[in-house]
Amino acid sequence: MLKRAEEMQRDLWTSLLLVWITCVPYSSMAPLNNQSQSLQTASAMIPRNRPSEGQRILSRAKRGWVWNQMFVLEEFSGPDPILVGRLHTDLDVGAKNIKYVLAGEGAGTIFAINEKTGDIHAMKRLDREEKAEYTLTAQVIDRDSDQPLEPPSEFIIKVQDINDNPPQFIEGPYKGSVPEMSQVGTSVTRVTATDADDPVYGNSAKLVYSILEGQPYFSIDQSTAIIRVALAGMDREMREEYLVVIQAKDMGGHMGGLSGTTTVTVTLTDINDNPPKFSKGSYEFTIPENLGIGKPGGRVKANDRDIGENAKSTYSIIGGDERDVFEIVTDAQTQEGILRLKKPLDFESKKSYNLTVVATNIRADSITGGPYMDQATVKIIVEDADEPPVFTKSTYLFDVHENAAINTVIGAVAARDQDAPHSQVRYFIDRHTDLERQFNINVDDGKITLAKPLDRETDMWHNITVTATEVRNHSQISRAIVAIKVLDINDNAPEFATEYEAFLCENGKPGQVIQTISAVDKDNPSQGHTFHYRLEMLNNPNFTIKNNLDNSISVLAKHDSFRRQKQETYLLPIIVTDDGEPPMSSTNTLTIRVCGCSRDGIVQSCNVEAFVLPIGLSMGALIAILACIILLLVIVVLFVTLRRHKNEPLIIKDDEDVRENIIRYDDEGGGEEDTEAFDIATLQNPDGINGYLPRKDIKPDLQFMPRQGQHSGPNGVDVDEFINVRLHEADNDPTAPPYDSIQIYGYEGRGSIAGSLSSLETASSDSDQNYDYLREWGPRFRRLGELYSVGESDKET
Repeated sequence: MLKRAEEMQRDLWTSLLLVWITCVPYSSMAPLNNQSQSLQTASAMIPRNRPSEGQRILSRAKRGWVWNQMFVLEEFSGPDPILVGRLHTDLDVGAKNIKYVLAGEGAGTIFAINEKTGDIHAMKRLDREEKAEYTLTAQVIDRDSDQPLEPPSEFIIKVQDINDNPPQFIEGPYKGSVPEMSQVGTSVTRVTATDADDPVYGNSAKLVYSILEGQPYFSIDQSTAIIRVALAGMDREMREEYLVVIQAKDMGGHMGGLSGTTTVTVTLTDINDNPPKFSKGSYEFTIPENLGIGKPGGRVKANDRDIGENAKSTYSIIGGDERDVFEIVTDAQTQEGILRLKKPLDFESKKSYNLTVVATNIRADSITGGPYMDQATVKIIVEDADEPPVFTKSTYLFDVHENAAINTVIGAVAARDQDAPHSQVRYFIDRHTDLERQFNINVDDGKITLAKPLDRETDMWHNITVTATEVRNHSQISRAIVAIKVLDINDNAPEFATEYEAFLCENGKPGQVIQTISAVDKDNPSQGHTFHYRLEMLNNPNFTIKNNLDNSISVLAKHDSFRRQKQETYLLPIIVTDDGEPPMSSTNTLTIRVCGCSRDGIVQSCNVEAFVLPIGLSMGALIAILACIILLLVIVVLFVTLRRHKNEPLIIKDDEDVRENIIRYDDEGGGEEDTEAFDIATLQNPDGINGYLPRKDIKPDLQFMPRQGQHSGPNGVDVDEFINVRLHEADNDPTAPPYDSIQIYGYEGRGSIAGSLSSLETASSDSDQNYDYLREWGPRFRRLGELYSVGESDKET
């Protein structure tokens, strides 16, 4: 390996030397002010002839060529560091004072330079996948002074790639799917492998794909890695899943290349390529004839090898009149066909049925061109069952007159046992529908008779239930409804529609209508009602009636001489007759009251007591007068109560010490302003106040001059007496309402046995105190000093 590297470097230096020889004639055309010299490789370099002094004045010294790139193989390992390259400058002519210096990425750690010869060696094993190139700076300095002899030159060391990384499938393992029965070449999925080697240099990263397992079912494109179907007619029902092993190999698939593998799981998806198939060609079911409507009578099933939606089928019945008796529905959970009844079965009329049932796939597939179907024959045998008797009708309708005699036959019901033995039938009435037991039935022939009298006006219809039971099997019971209508007869007399009360004005005119009367009848004749009215007293002197031709009459007054003083109430009997057969009549009495009316005929009073009232005063006027009297009495009572309440004392006096007590009033106070009703300063210094202090919480309407209070001498102040005087003045002040307030008195009086506890009044020190120093503390303390000074002067005098 080392030999190969040296040969490569030798070939490289030879090529560079030829380029340098070609470019030398143009070196004299460079600018004169550029005096920098270059670093040159020296392993295969032929130095230039040095110019003479005259030439050195006329032209600058130019570097031989620009060398800014070196190469080193990755993963090189050996006993000695590998030589990367050599740096050389034109200044190095064998002098001992030149020193090469290397700086930049990896300088001193990865790369080292011989400071004398300029040889660069790689000290460590390099990996291109970790770092592909290194940028370094080389400079020639003076060994003695460490001063640079020329500007630094930057160059790059590139790590050359070798095939040391195998391909990898980062996203593997893979899964793919393709419909069954797909054609050859149908795409399944695509895989991707990556190689960490340099894709530019050589074939280290050039990948080629192949299939190791999975043939002949699938193939893969060597370049694109697309997996395709390679075998036609793959059936999911035969095999659903395939495992394919894919290999990716670098170096273009040549010998010595590295490889990586992955797996691809290919699943064949289902298509509708299988028809439904009944497990057998014919079915036979036995169904009892008393099976209920909508109840299942049997189940059939067609199996389908497909799955999912492709396996779902629907069932139907084709041909014949059996479709009117049976229907078939699909069970969504089990995919079975359920036979159900649409009409009741009758063993006596038909004992068996033959059906043709068809199962058809719901979903059609575009590939196979379905749908598919299968059919089977179903034979249904009707089994005889002991059925209850059957009535000739489900509902019977009879009618009877309400005056019918007991045991009258209303009608008859009939039922028959349809079974072959034809058992006898017994009839009964369900007494839950005939609680009053108004009807009876003959158990043998089903005749219904009347047990109690009927009244149409109470119940017009009677609905009862009749049961029929077999003699040999009492559990077989059938029922029928019997509706009985009660027919009307004229057995009720007409009467007034309501209780009438008529009013007659004293000043009414003859012929005026007093009351309009109508009648009602509980009977209901088919032709409707017609009523006839007449007065019980044919020649009544006071009243008469008039027919209004609408089954009503009007009661009229015959004269205008009705007076309450003479007769207040009149009773008028009226006979009402209908036109039924036989005719029914009743006598009804109309009450007529004589009343006083206004000129407009409006009733005002119907009482006789109204005549004893004074002339000109009506009942409303008397009520108003009475209300005024009651109001005046209420005002007087309130006035007396308020006067009495005002004269009561507001303060309850106690004999106890009143200092720092809470005074309670029964009336509301004046709020926060009432705290100024008493001057606390007055209580603290009662000797210095005389006369009357005006109230600040109210503005009096009149000036009140308080009387002069009694004052004790300076040495005999009585706080109790002082407070009592002030309370007396407040109680007799007409300008001040009562107030609720809390008064706290801090004055303790004079002449305490304990004496004063203040050190300012100590007798032993008063003569020695001097308060002049307080004047120097400021205006406030100056005033304090003056007060104490005045007190000392008063005591001395």
